[in-house]
Amino acid sequence: MSFIDENNNVNALIIGASQGIGLGFVQKLLDDERIAKIYATYRQIESAGELITLAKKYAGKLICLSMDITEEAQIVAVIQEIKNEVNKLHLVINCVGLLHEGNLQPEKNLRQINSENLLRYFQINSIGSVLLAKHLLPLFRHREPSVFASISAKIGSIGDNQLGGWYGYRASKAALNMFMRTAAIEYKRSSPQTLVVTLHPGTTDTRLSRPFQGNVPPEKLFSVERTVTQLLSVIEQLQEGDSGQFFSWDGSKLPW
Repeated sequence: MSFIDENNNVNALIIGASQGIGLGFVQKLLDDERIAKIYATYRQIESAGELITLAKKYAGKLICLSMDITEEAQIVAVIQEIKNEVNKLHLVINCVGLLHEGNLQPEKNLRQINSENLLRYFQINSIGSVLLAKHLLPLFRHREPSVFASISAKIGSIGDNQLGGWYGYRASKAALNMFMRTAAIEYKRSSPQTLVVTLHPGTTDTRLSRPFQGNVPPEKLFSVERTVTQLLSVIEQLQEGDSGQFFSWDGSKLPW
């Protein structure tokens, strides 16, 4: 029995839900009768049209909230809004991630390293998650099983790095893994029913990966729907000792 089956009226929070994998999670959970409430965050209203449309269709079950993960005050404000409605969360998935935007592109060599770009990678891919861990703790401190998952990437594995390059993205995902591993140890003391994990989704057909799909074999390029189904399966099969671990989309553990 999964932790979702164990709980009555599950409350979920999907961070970065305006598109890609985050939007896929919202769509999947809306069809799940075990889920009572879904809180979903977006950064820019202009790119959240599909999410807002869903919220109108599923009024009462889906609540959309504006939040920039790089602004701690906005994280605090959103969590306070959630606290005004419910006193516990059972499933939180952070889907926010940055690989490229405008002039910021993955570095192919040391000559392309730029400190501003590195800081941007770390702000979004690493620091945001640990700020969430800090402020979500009161909503996880209850007696029912819960999961806090962050979307990481296999490319953030230090042990698996054979190709080099992509300095900022690799390092910021490795930092995310360390932040979540460390938070998992603290949560074990302060919120022992919460499992904290990082997840590698595989290469998914989203805006994030689109410029880099050229060398990906068709069987290794997943649709958003397939990725979400696989990751939810991993989440639902988590066991008590799995907190602080780094899982691939097929449920296998990845090296740090």
